[in-house]
Amino acid sequence: MEENPAVAKRILEEGIQAADVLDNITLYWLTNTPISSTRLYWENKYPFFGIKGVKLPVAVSVFPDEVYEAPKIWTQKAYPNLIYFNKLDKGGHFAAWEQPMRFVDELRNGFRALRKFK
Repeated sequence: MEENPAVAKRILEEGIQAADVLDNITLYWLTNTPISSTRLYWENKYPFFGIKGVKLPVAVSVFPDEVYEAPKIWTQKAYPNLIYFNKLDKGGHFAAWEQPMRFVDELRNGFRALRKFK
């Protein structure tokens, strides 16, 4: 998390601001690493939204500003052992950064469902 307590408190309460995004972009720019950070997206040639049939217990949190908002019906087909599903009202692709407290709550809820599953 952020080293400056005042900034960390603001991020926890309000989410990220434009300056936070600029700081992140600057870090990639100055270290000359934007290409390597996007390599995973570029090289992934598999059908991303194809039904996978994953048999492990799975918890899914859907954030509204994500690239793809997985509908529950698709999620149940892709993950037949779905133990937790929740659709949130805030957050996106970088939910841990944008909505850290909600993200932590979702992790806890997912693991809580896993403990009940056993």
